[in-house]
Amino acid sequence: MRAAGIQGVRRGKRVRTTKPDPAAARHPDLVKRKFTATAPNQLWVTDLTFVPTWAGVAYVCFIVDAYSRMIVGWRVASHMRTTMVLDAIEMARWSRGNQLPDLVCHSDAGSQFTSIRYGERLAEIGAVPSIGTVGDSFDNALAETVNGYYKAELIW
Repeated sequence: MRAAGIQGVRRGKRVRTTKPDPAAARHPDLVKRKFTATAPNQLWVTDLTFVPTWAGVAYVCFIVDAYSRMIVGWRVASHMRTTMVLDAIEMARWSRGNQLPDLVCHSDAGSQFTSIRYGERLAEIGAVPSIGTVGDSFDNALAETVNGYYKAELIW
C-alpha cells in the first residue's frame, strides 16, 4: 500500500448514542440475526449514527432493504429525536409503497425505535417492528455495516 501511495481508513472514536431503558417494554427480536429476505420489502433494517462536523454533530438515520441492500429511506438532522426516524420511514414509504403488510422493520433498542410514535407509524403501513437485544451490535449487523461503510467511504 505504501508503494502505491494509499493507506487504510482510520475510524474515529466510539460515541455512545443509544441509552436504552432496561425496564421499558420492547418489541421482540423477530430477525434473530438472519438478515436475509426472498423478496423486496420483507425486511428493513434501520439505525442511527453520528457524524462529526465543523459545526458540531449531525445524526444520520438509514433504512435498508435486506433483499436489495439498498437504502430506501434516510434522514440527516442535528438531533436524535423520534421525528428524525419517522421522516426516514416516510421517505422509504414514498419509495416503496403506502401499505407493506409483510414487512418487518428491525432496529436496535434506542429510544427512538422503542417509542410509541415509531410503533404507530409502522402499524399505519402494516409493518411489524423488531428490536434486537440491548448493547449487542451483532443483532443489527446489516444496519451497523451500512453505517460503517457510510463513514469510511464518505466521512473519514
